[in-house]
Amino acid sequence: MARARSVYRCTECGHDHPKWAGRCEGCGEWNTVAEEPIAVGAGPSANRTVRARGSAGGPRPSRLREIAQSPLERWRTGLDEFDFVLGGGVVPGSMTLIGGEPGIGKSTLLLQAAARLEAAGRSVLYASGEESPDQLRLRAERLREDAGAVHVLGETSLERIVGAATALHADVVVIDSIQTVYTEMLESAPGNVGQVRECSGQLMRFAKESGTAVVVVGHVTKGGGIAGPKTLEHIVDTVLYFEGEATLDYRMLRATKNRFGSVDELGVFTMTGEGLVPVPNPSAVFLAARADGISGSAVTALMEGTRPVLVEVQALAARSGYGTPQRVATGLDPKRLAVLLAVLERRAETSFADLDVFVQATAGVRLAEPGADLAVAAALVSSLYNRPAPADVIFVGEVGLGGEIRPSAAVERRVAEAARLGFRRVFGSARNSIKVPGMQLVPLEHIGQLVRALAA
Repeated sequence: MARARSVYRCTECGHDHPKWAGRCEGCGEWNTVAEEPIAVGAGPSANRTVRARGSAGGPRPSRLREIAQSPLERWRTGLDEFDFVLGGGVVPGSMTLIGGEPGIGKSTLLLQAAARLEAAGRSVLYASGEESPDQLRLRAERLREDAGAVHVLGETSLERIVGAATALHADVVVIDSIQTVYTEMLESAPGNVGQVRECSGQLMRFAKESGTAVVVVGHVTKGGGIAGPKTLEHIVDTVLYFEGEATLDYRMLRATKNRFGSVDELGVFTMTGEGLVPVPNPSAVFLAARADGISGSAVTALMEGTRPVLVEVQALAARSGYGTPQRVATGLDPKRLAVLLAVLERRAETSFADLDVFVQATAGVRLAEPGADLAVAAALVSSLYNRPAPADVIFVGEVGLGGEIRPSAAVERRVAEAARLGFRRVFGSARNSIKVPGMQLVPLEHIGQLVRALAA
């Protein structure tokens, strides 16, 4: 085994430092410089040798038009929502990273996918460094799928995992998790920044050279990002986040990077005693518990990748019992809530100054796009005047600082999804053009028009 030395490297930008520093000199981030062991022979002299050899007898570059186009093959897992987020299925030779909170169901999801791939004739190796084979067997017994044919390996050595996958001629390798795996090339402990980077790089090379699809599980930090160096997300082909509230049965799988499909796609599952069950119609599920005739409720249509999803936004404005009113937002950026409240007070002559304001998106959905602004404003106005919004209306539009209502992208697809679920009107920008049968546009130029319509 090669001797190792250490360098100090930023986990965000990769900038090298001669010694530890509290702030990175490259990107300016604080507390991102960490000690990273590297193997002897990986220095500048080795790089010069590689470049010299490559220039002498390496592969010659080709023009793009000279490269033969081959159809992209995909292996469907049979879990429709999982395949949808991936873009149609697992791509041979790809590397996928899935992260999520502890206990959210990442291992269950991948074990179910492995069982279905085995049933479809694909050889799967499930290497777990966090659970023993006995624990995996107990988990598999609770699943609806028969996972008995899946090959399991309780191992944390990367070299042994790759060797087992090569001997098995595995089509898919699942590693749970990347933070527990180590390579013998480095002397540091598993989970170290250098170990995670080196193991990820070797797994990517193994996937590309062998055609084996590699799926790795990643831990997340308390901030919600995947733990380890940022280069981990740059190396892999696809990054998925598995999310959900611990008190709810719904789990959401979201793609934030996908070299073989659309990003920001959303897949919804229900957690049951027999595993995860895909939800083919998330809009109906999210609105199932919605009650008519209640003030402070409004429905909007979000675009999650290529899929329109209807979500209920709830707001409550109540008289404050303290000197400073509270502003609490769940599923919405608190700064965006503050902006909308300021616009309503300044441009629509409403007052929330002495009121506690609570806003939430139901079912644990995040309101990340500006197209939900109008629904948040409608829910706030409805609660302020204690007037329920019409039950057959959705609200789609962005609210500007001047109080103007701006159009949202893909409004036709949003409205079509609403019409399918029984809605008949849409409050939106007057610049929208809607040609969906059964749907009527209520055009709005200014936020004041929304207040007058809901307060009447």
